[in-house]
Amino acid sequence: MAYDLIVIGTGPGGYVCAIKAAQLGLKVGVIEKRATYGGTCLNIGCIPSKALLHASEVFHQTAHAIDELGVEVSAPTLNLDKMMAHKDATVKSNVDGVAFLFKKNKIDAFIGTGKVVGTGKVSVTNDKGEEQILETKNIVIATGSDVAGIPGVQVEIDEMVIVSSTGGIALEKVPATMVVVGGGVIGLELGSVWQRLGAKVTVVEYLDTILGGMDGDVSKQFQRMLAKQGFDFKLGAKVTGVEKAGAGAKVTFEPAKGGDAMTIEADVVLIATGRKPYTDGLGLAEAGVIMDKRGRIEIDNHFLTNVPGIYALGDVVRGPMLAHKAEDEGVAVAEIIAGQAGHVNYDVIPGVVYTQPEVASVGKTEEELKAAGIAYKVGKFPFTANGRARAMLATDGFVKILADKETDRVLGGHIIGLGAGDMIHEIAVLMEFGGSSEDLGRTCHAHPTMSEAVKEAAMATFFKPIHM
Repeated sequence: MAYDLIVIGTGPGGYVCAIKAAQLGLKVGVIEKRATYGGTCLNIGCIPSKALLHASEVFHQTAHAIDELGVEVSAPTLNLDKMMAHKDATVKSNVDGVAFLFKKNKIDAFIGTGKVVGTGKVSVTNDKGEEQILETKNIVIATGSDVAGIPGVQVEIDEMVIVSSTGGIALEKVPATMVVVGGGVIGLELGSVWQRLGAKVTVVEYLDTILGGMDGDVSKQFQRMLAKQGFDFKLGAKVTGVEKAGAGAKVTFEPAKGGDAMTIEADVVLIATGRKPYTDGLGLAEAGVIMDKRGRIEIDNHFLTNVPGIYALGDVVRGPMLAHKAEDEGVAVAEIIAGQAGHVNYDVIPGVVYTQPEVASVGKTEEELKAAGIAYKVGKFPFTANGRARAMLATDGFVKILADKETDRVLGGHIIGLGAGDMIHEIAVLMEFGGSSEDLGRTCHAHPTMSEAVKEAAMATFFKPIHM
């Protein structure tokens, strides 16, 4: 049977691409090396980590925060096995949902390793070594990413003592101490889970700031919040070694700008230094597909590689390694293959850190605007001045909006606070339609809501806020 499209990989980019293409009338097949669909995100990444983040926050609030609300309970007891069971059930529900959608949209799914073996031909090899050749008009590479490790440092990850994010969501007991190598999103989220459950967490980061790509105001205040929660930070620190030591492990590092080496020991070390494109064994070199210096597949503005009929999207191509970015690309690629005009606006892709409080960002940071020489204005509003935040004891954080100084067009938005990941989207929608801070500030917001802080920040951008 010949297909219109074969998608290799069923993560958020791959499965969305396949479903959209099928909805547009194409005959679609997908190839997945795991026994379940959904890729890293649904199986061992976004979804299970969010289940643990929520569960650990409920545990922490019960132990430390609800007494102020007049709710008095005895000290909660952690049942880690049950918490992990909740995580696993959440994963199963999501991956089963993707399988249902494949069936609903009449998509043929093949479990095995996919490889490009010729023009319009893809092989699938199952776990028994049996190979099947599929013929197709178009191929989409959506194989995602893998743990990057520490540049220049050989680390043996056993997923028990020295763990990646995969082991970091599956520990059998709460470690007394944990060292997180890397102060980015993954490290801070998983570090938050185990810190709430009782671990003493130390973050070792090469840069002088955490969340390096985010707005400077945000990263500085967020670091102070995490430190108040109990995190310890070693910033500007270059890790030179990670190895087992007794029942735990040790991390050796030195100041990035020079100085004496130091060592920290911990029960568990989490390696969270980013991810790299996963393209091994796909036959891309043999097919003549060009890669860039960072191991990403090079594509044009229509997601097409240099080889006709082979497309790529998600973590294997340029741009932020975000599930929702891959999803948007999946829709765009399906539309392009179906003869429509698929497009992704890379200037309006939100990013969220699902800690407590959450951190969310969309568009440009102040640092980026300064570097580009763009004249801008800033509006900020703290949650301490928001009535709903006071009622919920959620006054940590602020909303910050950046707009063009001349046109008032919003160029970026940044939020630290309870529900920031949901609130960021009204700024994203505004930016998608080229809106101004005055447009947002003059839009009626329900009272009392946390989102009123977004409105007030917009008002502060084009004139003055009311409640500050």
